[in-house]
Amino acid sequence: MSDRLFGVDIFMTFPKKITIKFLALIAIILLVLFIFVSVFFPSTPTTRYITTQVARGNLEKTVLADGKISAFKLVNVGAQVSGQIKKLYVKLGDEVKVGQMIAEIDDLKQKNDLKQSEASLTSLEAQRKAKEANLKNYQLTYDRQLKLVKKGVGVQSDLDAAEAQLDAIKADIASLDADIIRARIAVDTAQVNLGYTKITSPIDGVVVATPVEEGQTVNSVQSAPTIVKVAQLDKMTVEAQISEADVINVTTGMPIYFTILGLPEQRFEGLTLRAIEPAPTSINNETTSSSSSTNSAIYYNGLFDVDNPKHILRISMSAQVYIILDQAKDVLYIPSNAIQRKLNNNLAIVFVLDDNQKLIEKEIQYGLDNHVNVEVKGGLKENDTIVVSTFDGSTISNQRMPRGKF
Repeated sequence: MSDRLFGVDIFMTFPKKITIKFLALIAIILLVLFIFVSVFFPSTPTTRYITTQVARGNLEKTVLADGKISAFKLVNVGAQVSGQIKKLYVKLGDEVKVGQMIAEIDDLKQKNDLKQSEASLTSLEAQRKAKEANLKNYQLTYDRQLKLVKKGVGVQSDLDAAEAQLDAIKADIASLDADIIRARIAVDTAQVNLGYTKITSPIDGVVVATPVEEGQTVNSVQSAPTIVKVAQLDKMTVEAQISEADVINVTTGMPIYFTILGLPEQRFEGLTLRAIEPAPTSINNETTSSSSSTNSAIYYNGLFDVDNPKHILRISMSAQVYIILDQAKDVLYIPSNAIQRKLNNNLAIVFVLDDNQKLIEKEIQYGLDNHVNVEVKGGLKENDTIVVSTFDGSTISNQRMPRGKF
């Protein structure tokens, strides 16, 4: 049994040693072959590209500006007399017409002022009538004394006294005439002030603010207090803040569209720039003739109007405004960063993958470039595969690469 066991040990150990040596030899041979191939026959790594296709669509070159929506016309309806607001006939959001009653101020003082002015006018007119009656008597006395003097039976001193009385009464009447004019002005003013207690809307519109309440006392001595604000909302005005870097490229009449936060996918189109304010918005905050700090941004308001029949647009809404400097419709385009090199005469170099996935350098003619996409006028066809970049960011090699021209 021991021989058998010994014999078995010899049988099993012998093949194991041979196998290890054999495998080690194979490994050494493979390593040598790998090193030899790597040194003398290096493989070219496969480059992976980020590609896109030539597309067709519309391109725009725009100036982007932040906008603020305001009413086309906004009127602060104020009180021109002081007093307590007795009645407020409208509330926030009401639509009003021209001449419609908005508010009423307690008119007791204005009524009393009118009565006093009318009484003063009546008194002056009565005084004038009395003076006119005296004028007739003085005129008759003067005429009688004049006839007596001419006949030689009158006394000159009596004639002079009659003339003096006549002139005095005429002067009194002239003074009363001036007082009557002033009294009539006072009556007219009192009537106007009484009318000011009835506040009406100067325009058709919507009540957008009511700063006061019924029972509140307003004082018009220093400034006219605002009772309500009425705005025309069927048309709105957008103020677009155009930076000083962009405003030199913008002119009135340019097409415009904008979006709002509540409807980011809807374009409000078909609009044109109406005006560009000649001074920056910061001029309203300057107290001296010196310019504002050079560190602050300078913006100029571009103004345009938009119809608002459904009142979707509201006062103080923000708008993203696009001023179209140039546009091209239904054209071929590629991403701007797909252009590898620009040449003279609007020519450029791009790389294209053919049907065999081979890289081809092509010369193209380009047009409008908005720095996102660029118009292709020649050299490419729709759906051609364009190389934008490599996955690892390495430079696209064009060695031993065929070159095509349009």
